[in-house]
Amino acid sequence: MTITSQSQQDAWTLFLEYVGERCSSTEFTNWIEPIRKVALHEDRVVLEVPNIFVQEYLLDNYKEDLTSFLPLTAQGEPSIEFLIAEQIRQVLPVEEKKVPFVDEMPQGSFSLNPLYRFDTFIEGPSNQFVKSAALGVAARPGKSYNPLFIHGGVGLGKTHLLHAIGHHLREHHPRLRIYCITTEGFINDLVDNLRNKTLDKMKRFYRSLDVLLVDDIQFLQNRLNFEEEFSNTFEALIHQNKQIIITSDKPPGQLNLSERLIARMEWGLVANVGIPDLETRVAILQYKAEQRGLRLSQKVAFFIAEHIYHNVRQLEGAVNRLNAYCKIRNLDVTEETVETSLGELFQGPTCKKISVESILRSVSLIFNVKISDLTGGTRAKGVAFPRQVAMYMAKELINDSVMKIAAAFGGKTHSTLLHAWKKISGQLAKDELLRKQIDMAKRSLEA
Repeated sequence: MTITSQSQQDAWTLFLEYVGERCSSTEFTNWIEPIRKVALHEDRVVLEVPNIFVQEYLLDNYKEDLTSFLPLTAQGEPSIEFLIAEQIRQVLPVEEKKVPFVDEMPQGSFSLNPLYRFDTFIEGPSNQFVKSAALGVAARPGKSYNPLFIHGGVGLGKTHLLHAIGHHLREHHPRLRIYCITTEGFINDLVDNLRNKTLDKMKRFYRSLDVLLVDDIQFLQNRLNFEEEFSNTFEALIHQNKQIIITSDKPPGQLNLSERLIARMEWGLVANVGIPDLETRVAILQYKAEQRGLRLSQKVAFFIAEHIYHNVRQLEGAVNRLNAYCKIRNLDVTEETVETSLGELFQGPTCKKISVESILRSVSLIFNVKISDLTGGTRAKGVAFPRQVAMYMAKELINDSVMKIAAAFGGKTHSTLLHAWKKISGQLAKDELLRKQIDMAKRSLEA
């Protein structure tokens, strides 16, 4: 997927600006100016160079500077795909044209982001459960949770986990036939094979897989004919105990898909990737900064994490912009430089601060229980369930440590809160009444 955020779109332009101030006009004209940016993706930049000598010159003289502006490989190298000018006419059409399906697919012939591995996934309370599930599937495909359905908001790590499973399977189960595809890619494949009258070949290929990884299943909504073929493929693989992993921005029950497909996706395990809490966001920032060679103090990391909290992708973009800004202007990383360079990315506080106390008041009204009972020790069903709902809402809506949130419920432990969150998360996917009750409680908080 091509990056669209302003800071990342300007990465190559920022590099040119940086280099232009530090080399002679002759050098810039002869060696830098002829380079053309073809595309900028999350994991790489595609550059067109007139010949191999310009490519070598760029890497020999500016490799260290490139690492400060462009995406990096797993080894910390600038992730650049070079296209030689005379080869462009041959290379670009191949990239744009869909490769027709064949009866046999070479093992491991699928594209995985080299940066998306389990050891680069920053773990926190909001994603511990789903990461454990992903590891379980990667270790025992077809025997743990099948299908595994991962859902969550934009930029929280769903695709990262999907690709991490693929990497682990490829390295530890090399004999398995594995295929990773986006839902859009599946639709395009189906269209191409219908047009070429090779649908039987496509069906044989998909049904011969051992593991199918599908990203962004929400794009299958309102496409009945494509949904039917996907359902048939899904069912054929599941009945053979073949592993399926699916990601989505919503749980199955909230997707506009057939009851048949929703039921099949709920057969296995539905796991949510939540918004990272403050400590996890700090860990992500420091890890991303370390990759860039950027020195980020604990104080500055907390300052950024307190102002940017919606998703991991925004945090990574913030590190990229901050690194480029400080390097171009030769500045130290301080709260002042952070505010100057990242101010427009900062997310303002909600109109009304949400606290455990306000959530308890809201839940007590919706479920008609006393606040003192919700923070007490009674295990009566009429109290225990509303208490779990309140814990779920607190974890979802409050950017604080799990231990601190749990303590506000009469000294409960963080494991008790996580158990409640997992239980309610799982039940939300299939309990319409519960979803309405929680929506009412949220509206009460905003009133």
